[in-house]
Amino acid sequence: MKLGYALSSEEHRPLDLVEHARRAEEAGFSFALVSDHFHPWVDRQGQSPFVWGVLGGIAVATERLVVGTGVTCPTIRIHPAIVAQAAATAASMLPGRFFLGVGTGENLNEHVLGDRWPPAEIRREMLEEAVAVMRQLWQGELTSHRGDYYTVENARLYTVPEEPIEVMVAAGGPEAAELAGRIGDGFVGTAPEAELLEAFEAAGGEGKPRYGQLTVCWAEDEAEARRTAHEWWPNAALKGTLGQELPLPSHFEAAAAMVTEDDVAEAVVCGPDPERHAEAIDAYVEAGYDHVYVHQVGPDQEGFLRFSERELLPRYARASAGAR
Repeated sequence: MKLGYALSSEEHRPLDLVEHARRAEEAGFSFALVSDHFHPWVDRQGQSPFVWGVLGGIAVATERLVVGTGVTCPTIRIHPAIVAQAAATAASMLPGRFFLGVGTGENLNEHVLGDRWPPAEIRREMLEEAVAVMRQLWQGELTSHRGDYYTVENARLYTVPEEPIEVMVAAGGPEAAELAGRIGDGFVGTAPEAELLEAFEAAGGEGKPRYGQLTVCWAEDEAEARRTAHEWWPNAALKGTLGQELPLPSHFEAAAAMVTEDDVAEAVVCGPDPERHAEAIDAYVEAGYDHVYVHQVGPDQEGFLRFSERELLPRYARASAGAR
């Protein structure tokens, strides 16, 4: 199992994200995923830089760190042909260490041009066609496409990487997991739910990488960590499909007003105890994930990176060595 780091675009300015990536590499993380949003979930988070600009900075600031988007929606706000060009440029700047994570998106980010927010079944169809369009363009040949959702006319990408771009597909339900198995080079999930990975495997995902995001809030004191998590990431405790359907940060704030600190602490590992962090990571491993990337909530990224360097990374490096 490989341990990675989450770069939270919703919480940090672009140059800070670049520095966090550099420090994550220095600490010993082998990979990172950077979120791709137009809006943060709530105004308190306060940021939302353009991910493709941030990736250019990370390419210059790091040497070994594998970086993926976690995740990009290539269907509504940005046409898949433009995402294909952006991803090809990022992969050319990060040779052998970039992948494109994709998903069906959230209304929060995709409504901003006035487009209709379609139902989940249509969003999955759009994603499948978008991935096919991008892979066609990555061949570097003159391309035309007329599909159910997208048109590409006489387009060619001239800057393409030497190695194929892997596409990791995010899923939060069985239908999306099946789609990920059919069209993806890997899986991205946000919960240790073995049944989703089983659906992914059954649809063609056997042997492909699985990336799981774990949200934590490290602090020297558990009470401080709980307060920070509730202040900065109350959306962690929201249930159901609200994350996909609400269009504005103010709507998430209204929903989160009903969320207590205890509710958030049930969803986010809070505090300094390395055993609690390891127990949460191990739950993902037991569910079938072979990559777990950790999202530290709040401003104190440096404290979490030092904690990981001291307590988490050596533990999982030993576990990986023992498994060989």
